[in-house]
Amino acid sequence: MRDKEHAEENGGVLRLLKTQKGHIIQIFCGRTLVIILLLLIQLLFFFAVVRFLSQYIPYFLGSYILFTAAMLIYVMNTHQDPTIKLSWCFIIAVIPVFGILLYLFTDLDLGHRTEQKLLQQIEKESAVYVMEPKKLMAQIQEEDKGFCHIADYALKNGFPIYQNTHVTHFPLGEQMLEELLLQLEQASSFIFLEYFIVEEGYMWGKVLNTLAKKAKEGVEVRVMYDGTCSFMTLPYNYPEKMQKLGIQCKAFAPIHAFVSTHYNNRDHRKILVIDGHTGFTGGVNLADEYINRRQKHGHWKDTAVMLKGEAVRTLTLLFLQMWNISEREHIYEPYFIPVDRGLRQEEGYVLPYGDSPLDDERIGEMIYLDILNTAQDYVYIMTPYMILDHQMMTAMTFAAKRGVNVKLILPSKSDSLFTVALAKSHYLELTRAGVEIYEYLPGFVHAKQFVSDNQKAVVGTINLDYRSLYLHFECAVYLYQTPAVQDILEDFQVTLAKCKKVTLEEIQNERLFVKLAGSLLKLAAPLM
Repeated sequence: MRDKEHAEENGGVLRLLKTQKGHIIQIFCGRTLVIILLLLIQLLFFFAVVRFLSQYIPYFLGSYILFTAAMLIYVMNTHQDPTIKLSWCFIIAVIPVFGILLYLFTDLDLGHRTEQKLLQQIEKESAVYVMEPKKLMAQIQEEDKGFCHIADYALKNGFPIYQNTHVTHFPLGEQMLEELLLQLEQASSFIFLEYFIVEEGYMWGKVLNTLAKKAKEGVEVRVMYDGTCSFMTLPYNYPEKMQKLGIQCKAFAPIHAFVSTHYNNRDHRKILVIDGHTGFTGGVNLADEYINRRQKHGHWKDTAVMLKGEAVRTLTLLFLQMWNISEREHIYEPYFIPVDRGLRQEEGYVLPYGDSPLDDERIGEMIYLDILNTAQDYVYIMTPYMILDHQMMTAMTFAAKRGVNVKLILPSKSDSLFTVALAKSHYLELTRAGVEIYEYLPGFVHAKQFVSDNQKAVVGTINLDYRSLYLHFECAVYLYQTPAVQDILEDFQVTLAKCKKVTLEEIQNERLFVKLAGSLLKLAAPLM
């Protein structure tokens, strides 16, 4: 009751914390701790060799070189992207002890085995809720055989395509929040939220106030956020505070002070599902900078979509699969009721999908590559980060070389100097191939969008970097021939008018520090 009064006193903004959690990381964990420990081991190892085994140094060096060579041969024969192989070979060759131990640590995948088996089991048991749209696939086959192939690929990985889904595109986080609050008010059965970042403030306070009210009315409310929030934005006991409001809450893979590769795989998804018939996803997290309530890097440009209809089923399943990783009892049935709430026939097709680092399929990257490789007229892209692997670079440059108009919008201001240097390290090759690069002058672009040929578009959480394409849990929505594709195109054109085109002269005259930083970081970029 006290929380309710507090919310009313603050214009419907509910806060559970008296003060904001500091943004200074208190502990080293995950790969940071591993790297420090392995560097120390290497220093101690060489010291011990020089100090106590000096007479055996020739034998040691011979064995050292042979073992390093064996490791290099092993790495080159793994099924990894060539850029990742090159990075590992560089590290192993330059600092062998450190490089070999780090590679073995990540290759053994300590911390992943149990989670991987559990997720595979969950996906297997929940496969009965994946609809097989045979008639719809036959219809798409007749309309567009090329698109049918990518829809079939997605279906084989558990993501069917749908019709009868209305899509609303939001070109700004502020607009998404306004509609999201209206939709939450109409919830009658359940509300599921899964977000990478949740931070107390105006945006989360408005959402939380509505969630608390709906929970009091008897609506089932579940909230899951990524565990990095536990040392960046929220205290470890925040789920307990939420439970006092009648809200089920948990952190995905909370950070602890012990070493595990598990920490590299973050839940970067943004999903909200209401009663199984309304869903939201996109780049917008639940923090004030995403609605320009707080200025971090100038104006924050982000996008999202709202789905109403059959395709929300996939978002519901993605949420339940992640939620059930830490649950003993896995319940699905009550949340897959038929969607027939006054739906009308909608144009086009909607394909929501997820991506997991725990399987061998990079669905997010494959769909991006397919758009680039099948484009006939144009591909327009917005992304906050650009750290490209070999396949993505080849697809972009080849599309431009064969006459497709490829445009990229990136931030002019960024939250990381290193990511800026890495992005700019690609500028020269892309520009020479004919790709046009633009920087958003008002501030920071956080949107992750593709739009192509007036027919195809993707809106979601998937950045053009290694973490999104290889290491994170992600999600997105692929739209084909829906009216929203035109809205996304118009959003790109409006945004482009606020951008500055990067010229070849500017790239060649870039600061020496940025060039050097980009060149050096590029060697380790796949491992960052």
